[in-house]
Amino acid sequence: MSASKPELLVLHVLSPEHLVQLGQHFAVHYAPSAPERAQAIASMGARFHAVLTVGAVGLTAAEIDAMPQLGWIGSLGAGYENVDVQHAKARGIAVSNGAGTNDHCVADHAFGLVIAAVRGLVRLDRWTREGVWRNDIPLPPNVSGKRLGILGLGTIGQKIARRGEAFDMPVGYHNRQPKADVGYAYFDSVLALAQWADVLVVATPGGAGTRHLVNAQVLDALGPQGYVVNIARGSVVDTAALAVALREGRLAGAGLDVYESEPLPPAELLDSDAVVLSPHVAGWSPEAVQATVDLFLANAQRHFAGQPLVTPL
Repeated sequence: MSASKPELLVLHVLSPEHLVQLGQHFAVHYAPSAPERAQAIASMGARFHAVLTVGAVGLTAAEIDAMPQLGWIGSLGAGYENVDVQHAKARGIAVSNGAGTNDHCVADHAFGLVIAAVRGLVRLDRWTREGVWRNDIPLPPNVSGKRLGILGLGTIGQKIARRGEAFDMPVGYHNRQPKADVGYAYFDSVLALAQWADVLVVATPGGAGTRHLVNAQVLDALGPQGYVVNIARGSVVDTAALAVALREGRLAGAGLDVYESEPLPPAELLDSDAVVLSPHVAGWSPEAVQATVDLFLANAQRHFAGQPLVTPL
């Protein structure tokens, strides 16, 4: 990079320590809320050379056009569904993401939700605090031996599969196309996978193409002893259908790190003790966030040196 620091607009929440780290390389403008973002782009859009965002926050075509000097958009984490990548590329703007930096963290969290949902850990915790002893509650099922279906066998999906194998779980998956380098059972539709699986883990990208891919029919295929876990995007699971299936006993339980209403909690599910919820933190850990900030800076170094990005889109 040149001696004068490029101007960076940061649209995602970061710790003071990471802002200091970025400030060693950029003139940082921090605008993590919607009003701050709008004001920064309206008043200083002509100054920004780079934008740091995340898939859930994104960057629109209109915002891109309001920044005539913009040359690069970096998305922390693997997701970039709300970044208008096509429009950016049409303007000659480079785009990168944080692929690979939080895969282990997401897979860990996904499997934590599997265990919590199947064993009913949140419910067991509450009962214990209320003085209920084991003789007075239903027996929680095994996780080991359950059939694990993975919707989206990308890098994260494969890491979830390996964790399932450690629990002696047969693994199946659905992608648009079968993967040549894996030995797991392939199913040519989400419905077929759900009919086979005991636990369905959603690890597919978000966006219009996967909206409500897990619908009432898929939930019914999982059945009254089945579980769904979502660490992908809330839009992939039909929340209303999930609430009805749980309420009517047509599904045993769910573990959700993402939901359609976020950042608000899913109101339809709050009265169900068969659901384990977390606030979209599957990819968040000190290690994962540090890794994605480091990758962002590695991409920055290469971009401003005129070299190919490490993780281009």
